[in-house]
Amino acid sequence: MRREMTALMKSVGVGTLKFSSVVSFRLNRCRGARSFSMLMSPPSKAIVYDQHGSPDSVTRLVNLPPVEVRENDVCVKMIAAPINPSDINRIEGVYPVRPPVPAVGGYEGVGEVYSVGSNVNTLSPGDWVIPSPPSSGMWQTFVVKEESVWHKIDKSCPVEYAATITVNPLTALRMLEDFVALDSAGDSVVQNGATSIVGQCVIQLARLRGISTINIIRDRAGSDEARESLKALGADQVFLESQLNVKNVKSLLGGLPEPALGFNCVGGNAASLVLKFLREGGTMVTYGGMSKKPITVSTTSFIFKDLALKGFWLQKWLSLGKVKECREMIDYLLGLARDGKLKYETELVPFDEFPVALDKALGKAGRQPKQVITF
Repeated sequence: MRREMTALMKSVGVGTLKFSSVVSFRLNRCRGARSFSMLMSPPSKAIVYDQHGSPDSVTRLVNLPPVEVRENDVCVKMIAAPINPSDINRIEGVYPVRPPVPAVGGYEGVGEVYSVGSNVNTLSPGDWVIPSPPSSGMWQTFVVKEESVWHKIDKSCPVEYAATITVNPLTALRMLEDFVALDSAGDSVVQNGATSIVGQCVIQLARLRGISTINIIRDRAGSDEARESLKALGADQVFLESQLNVKNVKSLLGGLPEPALGFNCVGGNAASLVLKFLREGGTMVTYGGMSKKPITVSTTSFIFKDLALKGFWLQKWLSLGKVKECREMIDYLLGLARDGKLKYETELVPFDEFPVALDKALGKAGRQPKQVITF
């Protein structure tokens, strides 16, 4: 058991937590004794998985012992952390990059600095911080990681946005800016999965830039309410997939320009609908595959429309030495959220109700807001 706990502590960055208590030791060395003090984190409660599989069967709550907070470490008392689809995929073992098991779940969140190592000079107890770029092991009450992992943020931002600002909103922002030079005077984008957090952010960020959005949602219970919700965020057009079973979908655009850029997070037929809307020379960016169905593209789309298909993965973008740029964009997005210019649905759930939140995140209760665990 001791060996398993040591392995877990190493894998989840438990030596990444921090110290709140001081432990004194005496060492005998040749000519006498030398004493020294060691900072330790408080004990932590964490959601851990020992093997890959269905999250509702392989995750469990465990108590982790205090860990050393070294001179360059920061101990953070977590405030909130979301359950993202990528978190679920990591636990399932199907995400391309995942920590070795046993591991603590969670990849982003917000916390308050609890204590700092002797060499830390940019953060102080009481500061609010987020891991930037995101880092594994956020589903626990205390996290210890090096100072360089943490980015100080403004405490005035609502906690639900501070906890979720990186993975989804940053994806939306980068996709709008990285693939096509959009003209605010007359461009539009089309997307499926418009009710997702990324989809909601695309609508609002595009609107701030004067860019129109054409949004595709699934046929299901509550679709009328979903349409009105997206309209309230600034969506120009919202279509059910069944409404697009027509020969010329562009006839439905009204006065909107044909989109130069499309976003696909679903795959299958929903991806084909995005392609139908794109103008000649347009680009479709795929950032997810919720339907788990392949993208099928007609020969006509390539030869006569000269469409381009590309992909976006935030983790790869962040790995390209983008830390400074990432943090600047995070501050920009947090400012929008603080000012009420960026909104999306979340539900705050106490940590001891994690199984309930997980079931909702897994879709067992139908469509639900983003589940955000509070500690």
